[in-house]
Amino acid sequence: MLNFALVFLGGGLGSLCRYAVGLWLPSSSPQAFPWATLLANILACIVLGILVGWMAKHPISNPYKLLIGTGFCGGFSTFSTFSKETLALFQEQASNTAILYLSASLLLGIAAIYIGVLLSRLFT
Repeated sequence: MLNFALVFLGGGLGSLCRYAVGLWLPSSSPQAFPWATLLANILACIVLGILVGWMAKHPISNPYKLLIGTGFCGGFSTFSTFSKETLALFQEQASNTAILYLSASLLLGIAAIYIGVLLSRLFT
């Protein structure tokens, strides 16, 4: 039962952070680049990369993995919104923006995980 509570708590905190990023970077139109979702996903990747990098040198208990990795990063990142926004861009005939968004999300997400792993080395 504790595991469910940790995922719930982390997910709630991540979702609140995701909501705050959306308020900070609101989208102006259906054809606008979805900066808020991209930023939230990249930040979640950095946090997850730090966690993964830390775990490579310092075994941590399952509760922290659930709280931070599954809960917080799961609540903060948003694949469903990313997918909806990409489809909307294609439907709005903004194919170049959609392709840019897809490419940036994938490449920056992978780079952010790597950066997070590198950052974790600063703390070890």
